[in-house]
Amino acid sequence: MKRRIALAPEEGWLTLGLVLLMCLTLAWSIDGARYLGRDEYLDFLVLAAAGGVLAGFIGPKVRWGRWLTYLIGAIFAALIVPLLTATINSRDGASLYDLYKATADATMAAYIDIAILRKEVTIQFLHHALVFGLLVWGTSMFASYAVFGHRRALNAVVVVGVLLVGNMAANYVDQLVLLVLFSVAALFLLIRAHVFDEQSEWMRRRIGDPGSISTVYLRGGTGFIAVTVAAAVLLTQTASSDPLAGAWGGIGDGLVSITQSISRFLPTGGSVRSAGVSFSSTSVVSGVWNQEPGIAVTIRRSPVDDADYYWRIVTYDKADLTAWSIGTPSTTLSRPARSLVLEGLDDYADEQGLHAFAFTVIPDQYRQAFMLSPATPVSVDENVRLTYVGERGSFTKMERDGGGDEYQITALVPVEGNEPGQINASDLRQTSTEYPAEILTRFAAPPPEGSLGPNALALEQKILDEAPSDAPIDLAQQLVKELRSSAYEYDPDVRDLPCPGLSTVECFATYKRGYCQYFARTMATILRNQGIPTRVVDGFLPGTREAGIERIENSSAHEWVEVYFVGYGWVMFDPTAGGLPGQAGPLPSGPPRASGSPRASSNAPLPTIRLPRDDDSPGGVLPGGGPTPGSFGPLVAVTVLLLLVMGGLAFVVWQRGPRGATTADAAYGMVTRIASRLGFAPRPAQTVYEYAGTLGDVLPEVRPELETVARAKVESVYAREVLGADRIETLRAAQRRLRVALLRLVLRRRERRRRRH
Repeated sequence: MKRRIALAPEEGWLTLGLVLLMCLTLAWSIDGARYLGRDEYLDFLVLAAAGGVLAGFIGPKVRWGRWLTYLIGAIFAALIVPLLTATINSRDGASLYDLYKATADATMAAYIDIAILRKEVTIQFLHHALVFGLLVWGTSMFASYAVFGHRRALNAVVVVGVLLVGNMAANYVDQLVLLVLFSVAALFLLIRAHVFDEQSEWMRRRIGDPGSISTVYLRGGTGFIAVTVAAAVLLTQTASSDPLAGAWGGIGDGLVSITQSISRFLPTGGSVRSAGVSFSSTSVVSGVWNQEPGIAVTIRRSPVDDADYYWRIVTYDKADLTAWSIGTPSTTLSRPARSLVLEGLDDYADEQGLHAFAFTVIPDQYRQAFMLSPATPVSVDENVRLTYVGERGSFTKMERDGGGDEYQITALVPVEGNEPGQINASDLRQTSTEYPAEILTRFAAPPPEGSLGPNALALEQKILDEAPSDAPIDLAQQLVKELRSSAYEYDPDVRDLPCPGLSTVECFATYKRGYCQYFARTMATILRNQGIPTRVVDGFLPGTREAGIERIENSSAHEWVEVYFVGYGWVMFDPTAGGLPGQAGPLPSGPPRASGSPRASSNAPLPTIRLPRDDDSPGGVLPGGGPTPGSFGPLVAVTVLLLLVMGGLAFVVWQRGPRGATTADAAYGMVTRIASRLGFAPRPAQTVYEYAGTLGDVLPEVRPELETVARAKVESVYAREVLGADRIETLRAAQRRLRVALLRLVLRRRERRRRRH
C-alpha cells in the first residue's frame, strides 16, 4: 500500500509549485532591477521567497491558525533573512555571529546617518537588502497561506501581482518574460483552486465522480491560457516595445514632491523610472541617468541673440557622500511681479559688464514650479518665491507663485571674451582669495569624511601637480581638462559598478565612468578640499534654436559646477566628458596682466542689507529647514488622536447602516461580502436559505435577522414580489444589526478551521 506523505496538500503538489513560481517571479523582478548596483547582491531573494512559501504552507497543514503561522514565519524570517543579507559582502568562513553583526551594524549605521545625523543619504546598503528580503519573505508567506489556509487563491494573485507590476513600472528593465511567467502561473493557480472547490462540493453533495471535473477544467483552462497569453504577448509587441513606459506619465507635482521627500530612505541604485524630468531640494546619485524623451520647455527669445546659455534651475551648497542639497538655514521670500528679484542679496547684479537677456519660457513636459534662467535673474512678469541660503543671500531656486502657462524673465549673463569688461581666464587669475567669511564657511567647507578615498586623493594630487599654478582658475580649468580627457568615459548607466559603500567621488575616481553628476561632484569636492568656494547646479543644457525659438529636450537635463571668484561672483564650469550637445567650451585665455582689474560684478561685496523677516516682510518670509528634533512628539500625538476620532466616527456611521434605500438584494450582498472577507463565503452550489442556515449555526444570536434577509432575497429577487414598507423597515433593522454582528466571525474562524480539518 502506498504511504501518503503527512504534509501532502489536498490541493496537490502542483498548486504548491504554482504558488512558489509566482513568488519567484517577484524575487527575480526585484533582483533584476539592481537596486543595490550589482546583479548578485539580491540573488538571495530566491531563498527568501522559498522560505516564505514554505512557512505559509506548513502552518495550515499542521493546523496552526493564521496569526500563529505568521508569528512563527516572522520568527524564522528574523533568523534567516539577516544571515542571507550579510552574505552579500561577507568574507569566507564568517561565523553566524559575524553575519548577524554585519547586518546589525550596517542597519544601525544607516539609522544614525538618516535619523540622528540627518544626512540626505547614507552609503550603507545592507539595510536595503534586509528590507527587500523581508518584503519578499512576507509577501510569499501571505500568498502561500492565502492558498492553503484561507483557500483564496485570488488574494495571493492580487497581492503578488500588484507588487510585481509596481516594481516593473518603477524601472526601465525589460521584464516582460517575468510578467508572462507570472500570468501563466496565476491563471493555472486560479483554475486549480476552482477545480478543488468544485471537487469538494461534488463530494459533499455526492453528485458524481469528482475526478472527472478536473480533466475538463484543466484541459479547457490550458487552452484558454495558451491563447490568451499568446495574444497578449503579440499585442504587446505590436503596440509598444515598452508596455509600462507610460505608467508614471502625467504624475502630479504633489506626488513628485512626496517621492522626492522620501527618496533619502530609498536605495540609490537601479534603473529607477523617473517621474518625468524634475528637480528638488536634494539631488541624489543613482545607477542610471534617466533621459526621458520629449520637449521639456520651449524658449522664445531674440532671433539675433545666437549665444548658448546653460539654463540654471537649482543650486546646491551642502555636500554629502552620494547627494548634494540645499543647506540650512534657508529662507523663502515672496517677490511681486516685475520687482528686482535678487535685490538685497549677495547675488544681486548691476548691468555693468553683463548682457541683458529677455526670454519667455513656455513649459511643455516640464511642469514643475521651479523656474529656469541663465546666470542671474533680474525680474519676472509674475509673483515668485525666491529661496536663498545664508545671511548674505546666495541664490538657490526660484519658484512660480501662480501665474499662467508661460512666464517672461529678464536676466543678466556674463560675456566671455578678451575685451574689457568681459570674462576670461587671465582676469580670473588675478582675483583675490580672501573670500567673505560666509562664502568660505558655506561653500568651501571640507568635504564630509569618506568623500575622498585613496583614488580620489590620487586624482587630486595629479591636478595639483599638473596645474600651472595653485590659482583657483588654474585648478578649475585643470580639472575640466582632466575630466574631459579620454581617460574618463561618459556613461548614463553605471549600475554594474560595485560602488555601494563608496562615495560618489571615490566611485568615479576608481572606475572613471559615470554621467554628469559624477563629473560635477568630483570637481566640486576636490576644489572644496582646496578651500575654493564651489557649488553644483542642476538645470538644462542649451537647446536647439531656430528663428528665435529654442527647444530644450528632457534629455538635456544636466549638472555642472559654479566656482566663486571675488569681484566676479559665480562662474560656471562643465567638466563632463562625452561632448554633449551644447556643452560649453573653455574660457578665453585673455591677455596677460600684471594685476587684476575685475569688472563690476554680480557678487561684488555689497553693504549689508537686512532683509525683512517674519511679520515685517511684505511678502512673508518663510524660514527654511526641517523641524527640530523633539518637535515631532505633539504632531504624533495630535495625529493619533485625530485618527482615533475619525475611526470612531467612521465606525458609528458604518454601524448605523446605509443611508440610501434598502433593498433585499443589497442587504443579502452586504451579508455575503462581509462574511466572505472573514472566511465564511458561500459555496458555489449553496442556496440562499442554506447559506443563511450555515451562518445561523455559527452566529445563533442573529439567526432571525439572517432568516429575514434570506427570505426577503428569495421573495423579491426570485419570486418577483414587492416588499411593503413594514417589510422594508424590518429588513433595514436586520441589516443594521448584521453589519456589526458579522464581525464576530473573526473569533469563529479557528473553531471552523478545526471542524474543517
